[in-house]
Amino acid sequence: MKYQFFKIFAQAPELGQDALNAFCAQHRIVSLEKQFVAHGMESFWSICVTCAEGYAAEAGTGTGNFTVKRDRIDYKEVLGEQDFAVYAELRNLRKSLAEQENIPAYALFTNEQLAAMVTQRIQTLAAMGTLDGVGKARLDKYGGLFLKLLQESFATRPPGSDASPSH
Repeated sequence: MKYQFFKIFAQAPELGQDALNAFCAQHRIVSLEKQFVAHGMESFWSICVTCAEGYAAEAGTGTGNFTVKRDRIDYKEVLGEQDFAVYAELRNLRKSLAEQENIPAYALFTNEQLAAMVTQRIQTLAAMGTLDGVGKARLDKYGGLFLKLLQESFATRPPGSDASPSH
């Protein structure tokens, strides 16, 4: 895992925003954390981007097109043991529902969204709705089932238990 930090000034976001967008277009983003720092006219967004190693963008054919070659993220490596166990349960639930409805599993939630549910310790539908790509229709149809599993999993953990790896 690699980390990259960005500072985007509230009064003139263009430069930092362009650098952040260019970086994100060229890397496999695992997570993004943002914090607004209020400092008068010098207020800014502080952004920490975590990306996976082994990601490459290769020039494609045509003008300005790129073929993106993405390595799969090994969530067993990224998540701690307990977090991975919850992630695996979420994947099993997703697979079961997808088979019942005869749709691709990623149509319910992506692996990235499932991992975010675990790492962000999602406990409410409102919190789940803040995840990238998770809209009201998906929340209404599937959110309750996934939320129940998350709540049960986190309730059985000792307080302060964070199984994320410490690299």
